[in-house]
Amino acid sequence: MSADTTSIAGTASTTLDSATGAAPRRSALARGFAAAVAPLTRAPAPPAPVEPGSEVVRAEGLTVRRGGRALLDGVDLTVRAGELLALVGPNGAGKSTLLSALSGDVAGGTSRGDRDSGTVRLLGRPLPDWNPPELALRRAVLPQEAAVSFPFSVAELVAMGRAPWAGLSTPDRDDDLVRTAMERVGVTHLADRRFPTLSGGERARVMFARVLAQDTHLLLLDEPTAALDIHHQELVLSIARDLATGGGAVIVVLHDLGLAAAYAHRVAVLSGGQVAARGNPTDVFSSSLLSAVYRHEVEVLPHPRTGVPLVVPLRPPGCTRKRPQE
Repeated sequence: MSADTTSIAGTASTTLDSATGAAPRRSALARGFAAAVAPLTRAPAPPAPVEPGSEVVRAEGLTVRRGGRALLDGVDLTVRAGELLALVGPNGAGKSTLLSALSGDVAGGTSRGDRDSGTVRLLGRPLPDWNPPELALRRAVLPQEAAVSFPFSVAELVAMGRAPWAGLSTPDRDDDLVRTAMERVGVTHLADRRFPTLSGGERARVMFARVLAQDTHLLLLDEPTAALDIHHQELVLSIARDLATGGGAVIVVLHDLGLAAAYAHRVAVLSGGQVAARGNPTDVFSSSLLSAVYRHEVEVLPHPRTGVPLVVPLRPPGCTRKRPQE
């Protein structure tokens, strides 16, 4: 039994005995309470190292139906250590649902006809076989919106990323990871600011620093660049790419196809809950495919300096600004 559990149990026992006038002792109720909370306070086993190129997460036949509609329909996907996979596609294509399913966070259906099927494996093990503390040591999730109700400081919020490692890490290592995450994302100067006082872009960067501090094999990022300016979009994705290249695995939902082409090792184009295409961005991003998926005509051109695909939407002639005559 951990020291925390003993303390909780001891407090419960003393309170009960004081109420009855008996001398403080470990009552049967307190012993039962201690046994019940022990699994919650016992540190899980630390993650084993992941070999470069090994499978980190795999989805097979993943289907999610809600309200009679297939949000995901038979999706197969594999991500390996050392790669960044970008999920792209139009609104409602299933990108965020897929990310939630891969993280184990899809809420169960409540209506007739709602059903989930297929399997997700994390590090070779079915996702349901991992308990929440074990999952938190192996994958970190950045949702679209930061729901923080209390006025925590930026430093406190980033430090919460270390919570899953309680009992497995040292204070010095925790402090170092928090400090490094804040420095990389450029929020050190905000350390004492209260989270609710930040701008949308600042909040997004702080929450990204938090998942970096969590230090997991797998990062699942849902539109991490949506609120960011050009500089910080490039910064966040360069950090994500570096983490993948260094042996991690990153799955990121993006709307900016240019960013996906520039930073992703592979892309998966979703449409109607299915994977319409997957592979290297240079091979996958074609004018015909993207025009059909997004229902808007686009041209795909190589960047004049890097050769990376640039996706350019075609616009009516009236949208072209003419230079005013001098």
